[in-house]
Amino acid sequence: MPRLAHRTELAVPFHAVELFKEANTLIAQGKDIISLGIGEPDFTAPPTVVEALQRAAAAGQAQYTPPSGTDELKAALCDYYRDHFNASVQPEQILVTAGASGALNLAALALVNPGDEVLMPDPSYPANQNFILAAGGIPRLIPSTAENRFQLTAADIEQHWTEKTRGVLIASPSNPTGATIDPKDLAELIQAVKARDGFIIMDEIYLGLYYEDKPQSALCLDPSLIVINSFSKYFHMTGWRLGWLIVPTEIRPAIEKIAASLAICAPALAQHAALACFEPEAMAIYEQRRLAFKARRDFLLPAFAAMGIQVPVTPDGAFYIYADISQHSQDSDDFSHRLLHEAHVAAVPGLDFGPAYAKKMLRFSYSTSLERLEEAVERMRRFLA
Repeated sequence: MPRLAHRTELAVPFHAVELFKEANTLIAQGKDIISLGIGEPDFTAPPTVVEALQRAAAAGQAQYTPPSGTDELKAALCDYYRDHFNASVQPEQILVTAGASGALNLAALALVNPGDEVLMPDPSYPANQNFILAAGGIPRLIPSTAENRFQLTAADIEQHWTEKTRGVLIASPSNPTGATIDPKDLAELIQAVKARDGFIIMDEIYLGLYYEDKPQSALCLDPSLIVINSFSKYFHMTGWRLGWLIVPTEIRPAIEKIAASLAICAPALAQHAALACFEPEAMAIYEQRRLAFKARRDFLLPAFAAMGIQVPVTPDGAFYIYADISQHSQDSDDFSHRLLHEAHVAAVPGLDFGPAYAKKMLRFSYSTSLERLEEAVERMRRFLA
């Protein structure tokens, strides 16, 4: 048997996988399980996008594209950022990737040397740590607070930056909290990192799913940021594996050189079909669905409060609620298992997102229909009673 590399031991597991194995076992036994755990939209690509895929396949548009993606898709993304996020992006800054995962992998490989530390907030999405580890870096989770919307701050940079620190990896809106970074706080954080000659990787995969005023990309504050995004969440194309990376033009050739070897190109058919995402008919559908997610959030927040489940920070984006269940249990892992087996409702225990709040927090996803959410709340009421 070959000897495995050390990174296989260091890789951060997703503990919820075991929970969902249990859920699938219950489903196989005929139980009706309502999942509030999976971070995947219940919506799928609009018909016009599917039709565009079929046309591309029929036309034989399945050959390799340039490593950075098709010119047409990069131009469409520039228009998207201008019209929706008030940001100026040039095609020369964009690399189309195999999902946001492909974008983050390229960013980490291009920016992180072995032994470099990268600061991340606790809580945060656990898989992101593995991209830093794969590049030989060391992810450092910094406990964040509800007062700071569970995001890193300039004060955190001042306190935790060491001679080994190379940069930060943040998300707005965030998984698991659904909380954005206040623009003033983000500007201060950017200044603190740049003063130390560090990099900032900003995960904006949920930026389109924002529920307050018109969203603004972090690129509006600093066009030199490294931004990753994807067609998975807002455009509801998770399995299409299509994302993008926005970088300063000066470093794009070096990253493209890596991309040409590691991936050759993002899925060609998905690139051609994704152009239809930006057509008025599709954008109208996405807006309707964004409002549907908002309605689900607005239903769950008061329902949770009535059950004694506190939400320290009101989510203003994504489709997650990061909730404090300490009024009912001091062990979120045990609570989530009992919730699954007794109420047949699945939610992700806090351990998956970092140790700081592991015992008292659960992440609930509202990426399921309002009718099913209503049933889930009724089951939870009976369970807690």
